[in-house]
Amino acid sequence: MLKRRLLNILKKNTLSHTSQFSFNQNTVSSFSCTGLNKRGMTDLRSPSEPRVFPASGWDIVDPSLPIEEESIPTYRPEKFYPVRIGEIFNHRYQVVGKLGYGSSATVWLCRDLLDHRYIALKVYTASTTATREIEVYNHLRSIQSNHAGQSCLRPLIEIFQTRSPNTECVHICLVHPPLGISLDQLTRLLPHRVMSSAMVRTTIRNILAALDFLHTDAQIIHTDLQPSNILLGIKDNSILSKFEEAEFEAPVPRKTLEDRTVYLSRRLPLSYGTPVLCDLGEARLGTDQQKGDIMPDIYRAPEVILDISWDYKVDIWNVGMVIWDLFEHRHLFRARDPEGNLNDGYHLAEMQAVLGSAPPALLARSERSLQFWDENGKWKGTAPVPDYNLEALEQRLQGDEKGDFLRFLRRMICWLPEERATAKELLFDPWLMHGLFK
Repeated sequence: MLKRRLLNILKKNTLSHTSQFSFNQNTVSSFSCTGLNKRGMTDLRSPSEPRVFPASGWDIVDPSLPIEEESIPTYRPEKFYPVRIGEIFNHRYQVVGKLGYGSSATVWLCRDLLDHRYIALKVYTASTTATREIEVYNHLRSIQSNHAGQSCLRPLIEIFQTRSPNTECVHICLVHPPLGISLDQLTRLLPHRVMSSAMVRTTIRNILAALDFLHTDAQIIHTDLQPSNILLGIKDNSILSKFEEAEFEAPVPRKTLEDRTVYLSRRLPLSYGTPVLCDLGEARLGTDQQKGDIMPDIYRAPEVILDISWDYKVDIWNVGMVIWDLFEHRHLFRARDPEGNLNDGYHLAEMQAVLGSAPPALLARSERSLQFWDENGKWKGTAPVPDYNLEALEQRLQGDEKGDFLRFLRRMICWLPEERATAKELLFDPWLMHGLFK
């Protein structure tokens, strides 16, 4: 009865998206042409007229100053599609503003001139292949499930290709429903830049619901959980029209170069919607016996650092890392040497302090373990084990609440993957359910 009540609450409080795909094969080259329906007939819906955006009125950025994607160490301008505000993609998506950027893509808010709605357009760099993400979305499309966690995942609307006008490079473009700001952006707006216990609970319930769907019904491991990949849903679409109008009233600063314009991103207003798990670009099909380096560096699970085969429990470790970052004033692990360089020895030494000694069962699985522990499991790494534990690091809570929170956290962050709870088990943890039925 208790589990049924919680599942009903999740169904009521998670976002409801309709996912419409415009492709039906596993290759990028097979996407349908815009403007044609399933029978190949011309779509007779009346399109909106594209808007003419201002040709002046913005601040000019000094061309010598790197901004946005230019500040990425691996940035190569010829690899990025030179998106222009006002440009129309795939004969239907008019760009109205820049939402963000990364090392492999830029993201833009667009008006869908055919369906009269807003969408988020992710334009990949020419050097990036989205094969894995396309494969994952195709797999999700094939699943027949009524799992509530599906609505906590960002769906895909369409994929198409476009050619750069400058280099003739081909760029993959993904179309998603628009979402609000990410959790890392949200925490910067909060008092002391951390969430309350209630906010963490609400957020993590949705993320665990999404993971339970991925792990059980879809057999997918996300591998890249972090606050920047969890976005707030949008309850009131007026914030999108206000975003567009702001570009007319006060165009964003930009840098105009010979072959492109580099824009500053415009942040969306706070949307107060339900958190949604995004970005399946690093996801893996199959929940057992995976290999390879994954996860954001400070979030890596011990089995990943020790080059052991891993499974879906890396996502559970990741949830613990995200919870700590949302609730505490510092990362749980720095994973850096005194010079600030990423260092596996220092990372494992911090884990030794927080989790206690690594169990022999784990060390026996790794050929790397002898670099850091001797044959008896005693730490011998060059990095010193810090003189603290998890109780000392957690300083926001007291008494029973602190004990319950740390017990909940330890169900996720433990050396052995098989000892970590599943997403479904965590959903019914007393700390997470606190206050749910009041």
